[in-house]
Amino acid sequence: MSPRFGAVEENIDCAIATIGNKTSDLWVLPELFATGYQFKSREEVRSFAEAIPDGPTTTRLIGAARSLDAFICAGLPELDRGNVYNAAVLVGPDGLVARYRKIHLFFHEKEMFSPGDLPFSVADIGLAKVGMMICFDHFFPEAARTLTLAGAQVIAHPANLVMPLYAQLTMRTRALENGVFTATANRVGEEARTGAALHFTGESQIVSPSGEILVSLSPTEEKAEAVEIDPRDALNKALNPLNDRLGDRRPEFYQALC
Repeated sequence: MSPRFGAVEENIDCAIATIGNKTSDLWVLPELFATGYQFKSREEVRSFAEAIPDGPTTTRLIGAARSLDAFICAGLPELDRGNVYNAAVLVGPDGLVARYRKIHLFFHEKEMFSPGDLPFSVADIGLAKVGMMICFDHFFPEAARTLTLAGAQVIAHPANLVMPLYAQLTMRTRALENGVFTATANRVGEEARTGAALHFTGESQIVSPSGEILVSLSPTEEKAEAVEIDPRDALNKALNPLNDRLGDRRPEFYQALC
């Protein structure tokens, strides 16, 4: 997507229309897909932030999920008890399934949002077990590994990426090292509301547990694409008859991580 900053209803309409042209069981939309990204102040973020699940964006997404008979993961600013979070929701035909608040805030996000305070979690949507992370979380292997250990078969990754294709590389690694599917939904276009222009890298992608890129989209154009997968492929963590991606872990030697 290439959302227009502040045009929330227009951006939601565009997203729903775009995914409505194809069929998928699970859709992943970008980080802050309806508001735009480059806020000028914490107060401006707060003016766009919504309650979950009763806010207008989540409500629209639930309605779309119901009409499409699908699940949708998307990023939005959440307002809760005076705090504003860079959040993501997973919704389905029956309503809110899960929410996540971005734990690793990037650059000026630290001035705009409160750090996430919910643990990484995995939701069973019947078709697959889905975990969520947001954008800069990709830089931290602990995020995807935590979701994998919690049973994730698919990691949904809404993003607004501005660094040079780092995530497109690291998310292949996250898929390979954990034996899971990853779906990164990035935005395209540019925002220059604070003087310094941000160029979003696009190239949304879906990666298999073997690290194979199954779908890779344009760096500049809006598009939705889907691919058929078998989530059961993410249950097999073996690399060969003697090595297993999870079974060979030696947590007793990883104490410095904690």
